[in-house]
Amino acid sequence: MPKQQKISPSGVLSVVLLSLAAASNHVSADTTESIENALKFGNGGAVKIDTNYRYENVNQDVVTTPTLDGVPAAAQPKTANANTIRTRLGLLSPVFHGLQGYVEYEGTHALQSDYNNNRGAHSEYSVIADPGYNELNQMWISYAGVPDTVIKGGRQRIKLDDDRFIGNVGWRQMETTFDSALITNQSIKNLTVNVGYIGNVQTFTSTTENINAPILNANYKFGEYGNLIGYGYWLDYTERENYQKSSQTYGLRFINSDKPKKFYDHYSLLYTAEWSIQKDYLHSPVNYEAQRYNVMGGFTAYNFSFQGAMEQLNGGGLNKTFNTPLGTNHAFQGWADLFLVTPDNGIRDVFGTVNAKFMENDSLVLSGIYHDFSDDTSRIHYGKEWDFQAVKKFGKHYSVLAKYANYEADRYATDTQKIWVQGNINF
Repeated sequence: MPKQQKISPSGVLSVVLLSLAAASNHVSADTTESIENALKFGNGGAVKIDTNYRYENVNQDVVTTPTLDGVPAAAQPKTANANTIRTRLGLLSPVFHGLQGYVEYEGTHALQSDYNNNRGAHSEYSVIADPGYNELNQMWISYAGVPDTVIKGGRQRIKLDDDRFIGNVGWRQMETTFDSALITNQSIKNLTVNVGYIGNVQTFTSTTENINAPILNANYKFGEYGNLIGYGYWLDYTERENYQKSSQTYGLRFINSDKPKKFYDHYSLLYTAEWSIQKDYLHSPVNYEAQRYNVMGGFTAYNFSFQGAMEQLNGGGLNKTFNTPLGTNHAFQGWADLFLVTPDNGIRDVFGTVNAKFMENDSLVLSGIYHDFSDDTSRIHYGKEWDFQAVKKFGKHYSVLAKYANYEADRYATDTQKIWVQGNINF
C-alpha cells in the first residue's frame, strides 16, 4: 500500500469544484437554453466548447521487482501531482447539400507540473500522461448525400464498439484522433457497417504516428436481445520505433442491447461473449499468433447493476502478445493503467463491477470494481486492484467527478495509488 502523501492543492481544488457545483445549480433552464441557442446557427451549425479541469495524484512504492526475471527494481519515483485545464473549441458548419465540416482546437495548460508528462519532462516523477500542448484536434468534411450513408474524411474522432480496438482515449486530457476516411452505411435494416482507412494517429500526448490501417466493423442488431459484431483491423506501423505494434486482428462479439429486455418490470440481464485472434502483419518484427477472450454476465435490478467478467489477452514472449495500440485501454484492466501494454506472459483479468444510480434523472452514478490479475495460465499472480468512481451531473452541460484506483502488486509492476478530482463544462 503506498504511503499517504499530503495533497497540497486540495483546498484550492475543493473551492473550484464546489463553485462549479453551486454555479450550475443556480443556472436556470432559461439561461442554459439561451447559451445553447447562442452557440447554434444556420442549418445544423454550432460552436462547440469543452473545458475540463483535473487534479491527479499518483503515488507509487517500488517494493517488488517490476519484471519476472530477477531484474532489480527501479528507483523510487517521486509522488506526482498534476493540475491541468483542457480546452476544446470547435466550429461545426451548417449542412449544405449534404456537406458539413468541422474544425476543432485542443489545448492543455498545466497549472502544476510536478509529474512525468510522458514526453520527457520531470522523469523523476510518476507518469501522468497529460502534457501541456496545443494542437489541431479535428478537421473533417462529411457527406450524407448518398442514401443511408455518411462519408467522412480528415482528422476525426473514431469510437467503435466499446473502444477496445479503436477509440479516442477519452479519459486523458488530450484525446487521440485519426487522419482517416470512414464510410458508415445503414442501407440494410438493423445492420451498421463501418469501413475506413487510417493514415496517421494524433496521439493523446500530442505526437504523430504514421500508419497504414484499413478497418472494418459490422454491427447487426437482434432487437432487444443484443448485437452481433464482426471486425477486422489491419495495423501497419511504418516507423521503425513502432514496428512491434503492427498486427492484424479479427474477432466476433455478441453483447446485450443498449436497452436490455426487462423481466418482472425492474430486472434485465447483461452479457458479453467475445473472441479475437491477432497475428503479425507487414512490419511486425516477429511472427506470432495470440488470442483474446472476453466474457461477462450480470444483471440490473432497479437502479443497480452487477457484473462478473473475465478478459484474457494471451502472450508468448517479447512482441508476441495480444495488444490494442489504438484502443482506449484506460477503460480496461484497471484504472491504475499498469497493463496498457500486455505483459510478455499475457494477462487474465477476473473482475466484478457494481454500479448504482441515484437522484433525479440518475444524475449521480457510483461505481466500484475489483480486479484480480494473473498471467494467461493463472500460474503467476500479478496483483489485485480496487477502483471507485462517483460522477454527478448538473443538467446536460456540467459535471464533477471523483475517482480512485489502488493496485497492490504481487509479481508484476509496483504498488500504485491514483486519485482524480475533475470538473467539466461542455456545450
